[in-house]
Amino acid sequence: MSTENNPDKIYKDSIRILTDLIAFKTISGNDNNSLINYCDDILKNLGATSFRIFDGDKKRVNLFASLKSKNGNGKKPIILSGHTDVVPVSKGWSTDPFVATIKNEKLFGRGSCDMKGFIACALAYAPVFKENNLDRDIHFSFTFDEETACIGAPLLIKELKKRDIKDGICIIGEPTNMKIIDAHKGMNEYTIHFGGLAGHSSKPGQGVNAVEYASRYVNKLLEIRSKLKDRAPKDCIFNPPYSTLSFVNQIIDDYVDKELLPEMKKVFSDAYIKKEIIGEVVGFNRLNDSEACEFVSSITGDNSREAVSFGTEAGLFQEVGISTVVCGPGSIEQAHKIDEYIELSELKKCLDFLKGVKDKSIN
Repeated sequence: MSTENNPDKIYKDSIRILTDLIAFKTISGNDNNSLINYCDDILKNLGATSFRIFDGDKKRVNLFASLKSKNGNGKKPIILSGHTDVVPVSKGWSTDPFVATIKNEKLFGRGSCDMKGFIACALAYAPVFKENNLDRDIHFSFTFDEETACIGAPLLIKELKKRDIKDGICIIGEPTNMKIIDAHKGMNEYTIHFGGLAGHSSKPGQGVNAVEYASRYVNKLLEIRSKLKDRAPKDCIFNPPYSTLSFVNQIIDDYVDKELLPEMKKVFSDAYIKKEIIGEVVGFNRLNDSEACEFVSSITGDNSREAVSFGTEAGLFQEVGISTVVCGPGSIEQAHKIDEYIELSELKKCLDFLKGVKDKSIN
């Protein structure tokens, strides 16, 4: 019996693979090579070609693998995309967060929902793609450190551009309960460093207290935050409907350049306030005509579209001309939480969806 004709086996494989993926402790910033090796082995055993893009230390890596079409007819390739990192674990879990535990029709474990569940489904369904006469390429894109300002994806996108992989339909499998998300906010993350001059407490004016200036910086941010609600655009599609980081950057940078730093340098010319860019993630823009959204709708039968305030890698793919949609199993309400879980029914919905992808990718 072919894998395709045995949906129960595919489902059990998805559980098995998800169990394995959760066991890899791929917290953001940590080495994810073992998980990538695991995914790459599954795909290469099916005949996929692949390449990897590493960070500077060779500690973290992106994987891009492809099952090539057998009868190409000009259809755009499909990119099934997910990030391999997970957020740190805090105290209070009722189970081991890195041991998948099934109870009450839910699978518990760090990353089960965000977003190893989608990766597991994609890998479990890969043999079905292999067995069929694909008339479009199916790509698998697995990145590192999405949770920390999407550090890995830009390196992958740069390589895709070099390889002229700039067209296609990208499905980002973040947890949306398999609903279509076609817009989200951007996100900038910085670390601000303050350098002053030590001084004696009897003559504080001869020193530059870096902590004092850092606290004034934070107070300015809080002041700006309280004013952002008044800047909410009319008919905004986001909730909450305010906060534009470019606006925040402009005001806080002016505050540093015109007030804080001049005061510091009056006492100590080598005083500094330096902004370290951790990540600057572009937003995901809603388009009236989205090939990716139409593709997903044609499979799910759901024409509704939603916008969210959390960020994903979608805007990065969209920026290079790849039509993109966010749609995956699980609920964002369970992401990043103690006792994170994914409902087993969500995995089944995702596998049904991947069957639809297959049906639209064969002659």
